[in-house]
Amino acid sequence: MDIAKTGSEDAVPRVSFADAFRVWLKIGLLGFGGPAGQIALMHRILVDEKKWIGEARFLHALNYCMVLPGPEAQQLATYIGWMLHRTAGGLAAGLLFVIPGAIVILALSAVCAGFQQVPLVQALFFGIKAAVLAVVVEALVRIGRRALKNAWMYALAAAAFVGIFFLDIPFPIIVVAAGLAGYLGGRWRPQRFMVVKPHAEAKPEAPRAAEAALDARPRVRPGQTIRTVLLWLAVWLAPVAVLWIMLGWRNPFTEIGVFFSTMAVVTFGGAYAVLAYVAQEAVATYGWLSAHEMLDGLGLAETTPGPLILVLEYVGFLAGFRNPLGLDPFMAGMLGALLTVWVTFAPSFLWIFAGAPYVERTRGMQGFSAALSGITAAVVGVILNLTVWFALNVLFATVETVRWHGVRLYVPEIASLDWAALVLAAAALVAMFRLKLGMIPTLAGAAALGALWHLALR
Repeated sequence: MDIAKTGSEDAVPRVSFADAFRVWLKIGLLGFGGPAGQIALMHRILVDEKKWIGEARFLHALNYCMVLPGPEAQQLATYIGWMLHRTAGGLAAGLLFVIPGAIVILALSAVCAGFQQVPLVQALFFGIKAAVLAVVVEALVRIGRRALKNAWMYALAAAAFVGIFFLDIPFPIIVVAAGLAGYLGGRWRPQRFMVVKPHAEAKPEAPRAAEAALDARPRVRPGQTIRTVLLWLAVWLAPVAVLWIMLGWRNPFTEIGVFFSTMAVVTFGGAYAVLAYVAQEAVATYGWLSAHEMLDGLGLAETTPGPLILVLEYVGFLAGFRNPLGLDPFMAGMLGALLTVWVTFAPSFLWIFAGAPYVERTRGMQGFSAALSGITAAVVGVILNLTVWFALNVLFATVETVRWHGVRLYVPEIASLDWAALVLAAAALVAMFRLKLGMIPTLAGAAALGALWHLALR
């Protein structure tokens, strides 16, 4: 649907589709720095420079995109694109946010799969893996400062960490339990469980014509909602159903589609929250890649444009590459990568196109914010799990998994400690926290130092 006509109930600012398309392409090409950097980039361009949307409306859209499963930055772009030009605008914004990074990750995945034994590639990834640990620690600290405002939030984070790290409780159960705890806690003691605030805390701003238009609430049509849900369910799941019918349930490509479709439904809290679960399942259950290769993929996703969750494309490529089923391995890897991207991002369009008209009419409802507070606190515990898991696999060559009376323990072999990796990780932490160098310079510097040590000294 094109821009709504002036004076209609759904009136929006008269931004031409061509102008919006160019801006969304620019954001897709410049979207480095993970979700925080991408959201800041959109805020600078859309709110400060273009003035297409006001501060309060931007934060309102962001808050509710954070409640949804999936990549919140890509969903925020889709949401704002929908507000500007409805379905066509949402498709343009959401697709352009993903496509540039997906192309880069696809090419780099092929290089990694085909040239893993090349010394230079090994040397570069040696340093990147050490720096990725610092990036994850920085994410842990950043989200922790925002979410852990009192003892209740610390308790939820601790419970989530114990549940996923020691008890191996599935990530979806942790998310649902945390959201329910936050919702109930918000009704019991709202002052303790309303940590993630609604958009009422936005900075005051001068009225603008665009803001007045955006404040109009769209008409809700249940019949149209049902049609939208059925259409996007078909778009999302049709490839998986075809693979199931043609190849069977236990086929590797069917498993890729089913596994990452499940991830698309439970990835609350952003990419970092789900990476540990994906890594553990992809490594231990399916055997698609090793723990060190998972770190390589995260390093690739951190240094390329697009959503951080594109690391799943790398996992899908290796899964197809190593299970080609008679195809050329690179062709099988490409199919695995494209299938992963499809089932990871198609649900985002379902959530936005079906839910946005209702979300626009729910401003001020505190139940959502309380549930989000609980989920965000639990996400801190899940990211701590990811941090410990990464640290063990970066710093030690041998890590054994031991189970004792239902408790899972990761036990590193002390003699396998890699002192060079420890020094590089410590240097990356100093660069990010003390010197404030930022993620990309830190990763680039660690890659250079790692390559120098790996090639020249080792």
